[in-house]
Amino acid sequence: MEQDLRNEVKEAAKNYYKEVFGVKKPRKYIPVSGKVLDEDDLTNMIDATLDMWLTAGRFNEEFEKQFASWLGAKFALSTNSGSSANLLALSALTSPKLGNKRLKKGDEVITVAAGFPTTVNPIIQQGLIPVFVDSELKTYNIDTLQIEAALTPKTKAIFVAHTLGNMFDMEKIMEICQKHNLWLIEDSCDALGATWKGKKAGTIGNIGTYSFYPAHHMTMGEGGAVVTNDPQLYRIILSFRDWGRDCWCKPGVDNTCKNRFKMQLGNLPFGYDHKYTYSHIGFNLKITDWQAAVGLSQLKKLPTFLEHRKKNAAYLLKHLKDLENYLILPSIGKDVEPSWFGFLISVKPDAPFTKQELAEYLENNGIGTRQLFAGNLLRQPAFVDDEIPLRIGDGALKISKNLNEEDYKKLPNTDFIMNNTFWIGTFQGLAETDLEKICEAIHNFIKEKVK
Repeated sequence: MEQDLRNEVKEAAKNYYKEVFGVKKPRKYIPVSGKVLDEDDLTNMIDATLDMWLTAGRFNEEFEKQFASWLGAKFALSTNSGSSANLLALSALTSPKLGNKRLKKGDEVITVAAGFPTTVNPIIQQGLIPVFVDSELKTYNIDTLQIEAALTPKTKAIFVAHTLGNMFDMEKIMEICQKHNLWLIEDSCDALGATWKGKKAGTIGNIGTYSFYPAHHMTMGEGGAVVTNDPQLYRIILSFRDWGRDCWCKPGVDNTCKNRFKMQLGNLPFGYDHKYTYSHIGFNLKITDWQAAVGLSQLKKLPTFLEHRKKNAAYLLKHLKDLENYLILPSIGKDVEPSWFGFLISVKPDAPFTKQELAEYLENNGIGTRQLFAGNLLRQPAFVDDEIPLRIGDGALKISKNLNEEDYKKLPNTDFIMNNTFWIGTFQGLAETDLEKICEAIHNFIKEKVK
């Protein structure tokens, strides 16, 4: 009876979806990104609702299992956003359980300023020193040739993102990490499904992070994940995500370790309930089963989504190639198969127009554009108005509010990206007619400017 009623509700939800969302409406604006949902996503959410469990449950357990399997990783943990995933990844490396390898306040982490702030924020939030090296043009990833010059005895990790789905030079970075015994966190929030030598982004370094915000390759609404192949790191990340507790029991389960009342940890009395023993200064960054239910149904469609993005990027590369006298189009690294989050375009310095003019023209003609996020993070108000210890390349320790133009000159490509670079969409919700309109608009604008 219960299952029959559940099936009736789910069938009604499918009919609702078809009636309300099933007919595509013509659009006046071509977005750079967006979620693509169907009746399976809705019915999975309804199914989770009918459980009345509310927090992470059976859908989340299955999602973590399937997501790790799809990536070819040993462990995956869901969390409430990609930004939280980054916070968990970096925080995990500060755990006392790592002994001499733990990151301590004042240790340095190599990163870049051209990207999204929550790749860098956790470094600062954990009392570590971000060390900024420049990005390279065309791939817009970290310039690996500058990393070794920026290393000091305090350097303990590299934490950078694969820019818009185009992976950074994994071969060089892995070589540096192994040579200098550095941790590597791959921020793969914009690169789900990208591969290097057949290995998926986020599974090659020590920890990988992902985002399932609606703009990303698949969505849970809000949501993210942390992935690792290291069982110790998995336990530590789990602890930081779940209040900092030492216990690893799933919600609603007790005494997995069979020693719940038989341990002595910290300065607690012997036998203090392990379920309420805390080994880290943690957070509560879990997701709900509704989100996991959507993630499960989206994961089934992910290969199709990725193929669509790849096809869209190839179309843009082909149909904008004749404009390379004026534009820098993205290039792909060796042994890399990108998973396009968006399509980056830079306006050359000698072009008869600016990035601002081109982006405004596209927006005025119903075509969405975006910056490469913060542009140059070090010019953002958060850094200009605060007192954050940092280094730029092989320079001396600085305080962020005291940066000047001489400091910014050490990151010339980062400033170039801020001034000359923007991106347009490749997501799976775009049709070829949308791409035709985008390319036609760019051609028309440049034709007018070159007259």
